[in-house]
Amino acid sequence: MKIVLAYSGGLDTTAVVARYTDEGHEVVAAYGELGQPGELEQASARAMAAGAAALEVLDLREGFARDYLGPALKANATYEGRYPLVSALSRPCISAALVDVARRHGADAVAHGCTGKGNDQVRFEVSIRALAPDLDVLAPIRDWQLSRDDSMRLLESKGIAIDVTKRSPYSIDENVWGRACEAGVIEDPWAAPPEEAFGWTNPLAAAPTTPREVVVGFTGGLPTALDGEATDLLGALEALNSIGSEYGTGRLDVIENRLVGIKSREVYEAPGALALLEAHRSLEDLCMERDLLHEKARVEIRWAELVYNGQWFSPLREALDAFVESSQAGLDGEVRLRYEAGRVTTVGRRSPAALYDESLATYGDGDTFDQSDSTGFVKLFGLPVVHAASVREARR
Repeated sequence: MKIVLAYSGGLDTTAVVARYTDEGHEVVAAYGELGQPGELEQASARAMAAGAAALEVLDLREGFARDYLGPALKANATYEGRYPLVSALSRPCISAALVDVARRHGADAVAHGCTGKGNDQVRFEVSIRALAPDLDVLAPIRDWQLSRDDSMRLLESKGIAIDVTKRSPYSIDENVWGRACEAGVIEDPWAAPPEEAFGWTNPLAAAPTTPREVVVGFTGGLPTALDGEATDLLGALEALNSIGSEYGTGRLDVIENRLVGIKSREVYEAPGALALLEAHRSLEDLCMERDLLHEKARVEIRWAELVYNGQWFSPLREALDAFVESSQAGLDGEVRLRYEAGRVTTVGRRSPAALYDESLATYGDGDTFDQSDSTGFVKLFGLPVVHAASVREARR
């Protein structure tokens, strides 16, 4: 059987290459480049040493930003109000690339390296089957119940270097949207995450003491400028990742509810993503009509749930995207972010589409709001409550 494997270069997927090869299968390892730091040459050497017939390195960064991160930013997407969908957004992007590789190589199946306890097994399998129902989808780690110790022993027997994996107790997933870390001491919800669990951001003690301000320009709900210099979403994200990491922003310590029904503790770093989400929400607050803003907030919750649960290619997500996209028309303007040690906040916003009117909002000179209009408004607004109260009183 010819199998395309979603290959990370780490312990488990390298062990999968070795075992499939030992069983007589032909393995094409597909490595998706999503802006994560890593040692690609080392990963490539491992795949070939484990017996892969080929390694495909797929630069997915621009498509990931355009087709997945852009919609997520417009939807202000965070699962359970906190998690910015670091891994969840990458899985459908990787799945689409795996299907493309499988078609080009005439593969019979696509495999992933997920366990049976996490969300990623659902995200990969639902996405791949939605795009290519004729392909088999294999989950070797889950099906073989392959432990990390099993993987280490297998690779040691083949002389494949695994020193890095042995030293780290953590499971880490990274892309340009953020970094996720779990396992090790993090599994104890009472234990503070050790500094070694963080790989991007400075601790507060090492952050600059002088604040810094950055102006993010938006067009149609997407960043198009930083401090007046033209950029795109990917460029803005990379720049804000760098600034936020220096200032120690974007750290999250989260207990989240997995799709399979268990709670997990995750430590995230998403300095660029969280800064852009903060700026985007601030611009919407300035420009978006009240009822649309409130309804969009409800849509955002459902959108994030769908993506978290591996339903990127669902008709509902596509329909919700149409709503979100229509809400972003004319969402142009600038947001001024201030960086201080450990936090980034909005300190200014402006837009030609702003619905904020100082002459209506002010309590000082120049107030154009006719307060006498409120007398009748308050009576009518409160009529149902007052009438219900009078009826209850009459029946006592």
